[in-house]
Amino acid sequence: MDPMQTGLFALAEQRLAWTDRRQALLAQNIANASTPGFRPSDLPPFAQTLARTAAAPARTQPGHLAGTAGDPLQPDRSVLPAARAPDGNAVALDEQLTKVADTETTQAMVTTIYKKYLSLFSLALGHSA
Repeated sequence: MDPMQTGLFALAEQRLAWTDRRQALLAQNIANASTPGFRPSDLPPFAQTLARTAAAPARTQPGHLAGTAGDPLQPDRSVLPAARAPDGNAVALDEQLTKVADTETTQAMVTTIYKKYLSLFSLALGHSA
């Protein structure tokens, strides 16, 4: 068994891709904080993204319905902002910076868990780290 083929590493990779995409969207929101009419966007929560990327059942009969998962890392622009500036801008910097900090914490947690599991596999296989 190849320890790198476990679901844990695939999940960590998905989570890191999600945090990377989210940080890019949040940076775009912050960069447009003074753009008139700009509406911020965000990704759906990771749990929701993960649920949409789960393996779908095989369509074995023509009468079966096809799945509609779509791209799980598409920004969600349907979220209504709490308030807008007089110029129509809906970016609240405090909200965006809080989201950036939360995403950074999530990224640090995932990389720490990933490294810990790598060291445990290394230890189990008798390799010194």
